[in-house]
This record gives sequence, C-alpha cells and structure tokens, in this order.
Amino acid sequence: MQSKLNPYISFDGNAKEAMEFYKNAFGGKLAMSTFKEGGAPLNETNPDGIMHAMLVADNDMILMASDTPGTDYKPGNNISVSLSGDNEAELKGYWDKLSEGAKVTMPLEKAPWGDMFGMLTDKFGIHWLVNIAGKKA
Repeated sequence: MQSKLNPYISFDGNAKEAMEFYKNAFGGKLAMSTFKEGGAPLNETNPDGIMHAMLVADNDMILMASDTPGTDYKPGNNISVSLSGDNEAELKGYWDKLSEGAKVTMPLEKAPWGDMFGMLTDKFGIHWLVNIAGKKA
C-alpha cells in the first residue's frame, strides 16, 4: 500500500457537524464513532463527541477528524488544507461548497503564476487553499 498524507482536524465538540459539511462538499463515504462507541475513556461532558471520523471522497481523498476532549482546543493558523490539481470543474465545485458560510481571504481567480488560486477560512475555522493548475501552452 502506498503511503498517504491525510489532514486530521481537531474540533471543539462540532466534529460531526463539520464532517457532514465536508461530506456534502466532497461526496464519498463518512464513518464516525463516538467516544462512547469506541470504548475510549469517556469524555464526561461529551460522551457522544466524535472520537474518530474518516471521510473517503469519491476520488480517494481522505479527511480525518475528531473532537478534542481532555485537551486544550486552541484553533489558530497552524493548519491549512490544500486542494490542488487540474480538474477545474471538480475543484471549483469544492470551492463553492466550502465557501458556504466562509470568510474568503483571497478569491479564487487567476494568480500571477498562471494557476487559479484562492484561500478561505470555512465556517468551522479551518483554512483551505485551492489551486487549479493553469493550462499548459
């Protein structure tokens, strides 16, 4: 099996909602288990919180997440998820769905290096970068 690098995002009690949002954006199959279901030490304040979630999109992209019981949740600029490729229709579709309720920090438009590029922070505070490769001359 080929090694893969997957983003793993921590949420403060809303991982289920976030992962359902991302499933809507990317399609695919979403599997989630709660702390209670997973047999992990229960988070007394949120036993139904998500211990582990994995979304495998139709094109085999993988996104993982969980809620953060027992640890400090400190969102910040320490994670960005990058989507890139040359399938303009697919990537624009992801951009449109992720933009719902987002703060667009750089609109998806032609960049100085010839690609289309945009940045946004989605409604869950996750930073996304989208780069659509320019047409080769």
